[in-house]
Amino acid sequence: MKKELKDTIVVELGQKLKEFPHFYLVDTAGLNAEQTSNLRRKCFKNEIKMVVVKNTLLHKAFEASDIDFSPLYEALKGNTAVMFTQSANVPAKLLKEYKKEGIPALKAAYAEEGFFVGADKLEELVAIKSKNELIADVVALLQSPIKNVVSGLNAGGKIHRLLDAIAERNK
Repeated sequence: MKKELKDTIVVELGQKLKEFPHFYLVDTAGLNAEQTSNLRRKCFKNEIKMVVVKNTLLHKAFEASDIDFSPLYEALKGNTAVMFTQSANVPAKLLKEYKKEGIPALKAAYAEEGFFVGADKLEELVAIKSKNELIADVVALLQSPIKNVVSGLNAGGKIHRLLDAIAERNK
């Protein structure tokens, strides 16, 4: 591979590191062509950009980045595919589907400005909530007291009518 091409790839990887706030390093060794194609289709459906890279070029892109990715350097061995995403937990859920087969295996991840190194971190990554999920949780928490007040007021009106009916009957 020519040096100009390598430099171009490093620059493109650097742009993707800036564009996507989360990424996963995955070992895809052992996948045949059909399995790789299926994985790429699932990634596309889930808005995940999957790129197979050379470890040395990814290492250079990490070094050129403003963020210190040194905790991920030890994961740059063997075959490496990078899954770039906007949602932190989507690739983890996808990888969990494949967990029985063990392929592809999680090597490391950078999600929510934290480093997750090792396949044992998959459950932690699945548990991370996306921004939209957190907003939905907050809205539900805010709506809960309001719903209680409204239902109390509705029940209060029923009790008031019941007491009025009893008072009318006693007259």
